[in-house]
Amino acid sequence: MKEPLVLIPGMMCDARVFGPQINDLSRDHTVIVAAPTQGDTVREMASLLLDQLPTRFALAGLSLGGIVAMEMARRAPDRVNRLALISTTPLSDTPAQAGWREPQIVRAIAGRLDEAMADAFSPNCLAPTEQRSEIMDLVYQMARDLGPELFVRQARALQRRSDAQRALQRLKIPTMVMCGAHDTLTPPKRHETMSELIQDAELVILPEAGHLPTLEMPEHVNIGLRAWMGLPLQLRERAIA
Repeated sequence: MKEPLVLIPGMMCDARVFGPQINDLSRDHTVIVAAPTQGDTVREMASLLLDQLPTRFALAGLSLGGIVAMEMARRAPDRVNRLALISTTPLSDTPAQAGWREPQIVRAIAGRLDEAMADAFSPNCLAPTEQRSEIMDLVYQMARDLGPELFVRQARALQRRSDAQRALQRLKIPTMVMCGAHDTLTPPKRHETMSELIQDAELVILPEAGHLPTLEMPEHVNIGLRAWMGLPLQLRERAIA
């Protein structure tokens, strides 16, 4: 029986950020979207999602979703069969990064969510393609639908998150690390370093994508996820043996 695939969206995103992947992969897999909308810390978000999910599953997270996915794999290594980390980072916020979020939080609390989003997610985070404007419109629409209260909680969770590098070194499951070459929020170099921490990780850098490759190069992401879903679970088997 094929394992279900759990997709975790990024900050201020919902299932629409994985729209092309849901349409494609749901033909052959049970696809579950588990958004980190509850909890005040990454650990709480991970714990609450684990309470709602099947016993065993494949796990793919984008941006904040990738950070939550790393914590889920750390907390429940016996439940996560495989891991895909997209446009994300295992590092905690530096003081400068945490400070950068503060004006955004103030704007969101004041009801100026669009201004907060404009500072948090610049168009320059995406590849300079014709679809950039359309994707940015969707980003803003998802944020408005989710609301400023969630922006504040997710931003605070990012400020307070722990470093996950040591947990990555302990992974014994098929893992894919994916990013866009134009990503300025979580640059390719960070993904290269992340993949080096993980035993036998596959690194995929998409040349015409930025921070949201699921929307910028959806067909390539679909191909990558399908190949990853097809990998044998030999790493886990070797670890158990």
